[in-house]
Amino acid sequence: MTNQVYFLPMPKLHRVFILAYEGCQLLDVTGPAAVFGAANEASGRPVYDLQIVSPDGGAVASNAGVAIESRRIGGQPDTLLVAGGSLGLRAVMARQDVRRWLRKAAPRARRYGSVCTGAFVLAAAGLLDGKRVATHWASCDRLADRFPALTVDADSLYVVDGKVWTSAGVTTGIDMALALVEADLGAATANLIARHFVLYARRPGYQSQFSPLLQAQTVAEAPFAALIDWMQAHLDQPLDVPALAARAGLSAPGRLGHAFERRFGMAPSLFREMHRAA
Repeated sequence: MTNQVYFLPMPKLHRVFILAYEGCQLLDVTGPAAVFGAANEASGRPVYDLQIVSPDGGAVASNAGVAIESRRIGGQPDTLLVAGGSLGLRAVMARQDVRRWLRKAAPRARRYGSVCTGAFVLAAAGLLDGKRVATHWASCDRLADRFPALTVDADSLYVVDGKVWTSAGVTTGIDMALALVEADLGAATANLIARHFVLYARRPGYQSQFSPLLQAQTVAEAPFAALIDWMQAHLDQPLDVPALAARAGLSAPGRLGHAFERRFGMAPSLFREMHRAA
């Protein structure tokens, strides 16, 4: 399905609110926040007025035990994002004052959305009805069952439906924030931030939450573990089975090809093409 994006005029100073709460996922807050902060640095001027907000204000303890300073919810953002988190998620979903503020602020915002399981908070406020959304792969079924009025995209890293932006788990908040910056300031600025963050690549929203490389690294045993790392760094080379067999120290190329397919469910050539496409 094609993402539907509305590019609305950006104000001179764009107000970004990220909703945090007790037990929220630390990277869901700090990942996007770092991207918007870096956009200010890359632009050489203030572009984003970034504020971390929470139901009661003050220091909010994240799931990692790191306290996040915040101000109490209120006011009108241009972009509103809700962080995810397993700890404290039910409590924030149940708060009438949070739902009331979200119902007032989100429709008036230029765009709004969530990172990871923050989608549950928006859904509880009735703000995702009729929308296609993303959330962490481990929570897709739960979100779909609890809120049947929305459609869960269980595969994408992030989804844009109108002015609603939702991302999958944890690090995908960075991917989505880079896409938000690109929509505002252009690809050059987003790419500059990605390079500054030493990211391996900028991942598009339609890319799967499940990385074949990570899966291969997870189950790899000698001699495949080192071979996979070497293949990833040499995707511009043919990577034929005889060459890989020699690299792995196996005398029989056929043995390597069959063993690779048994172990990872794909031929070495398919592995290469998948990672070239990514």
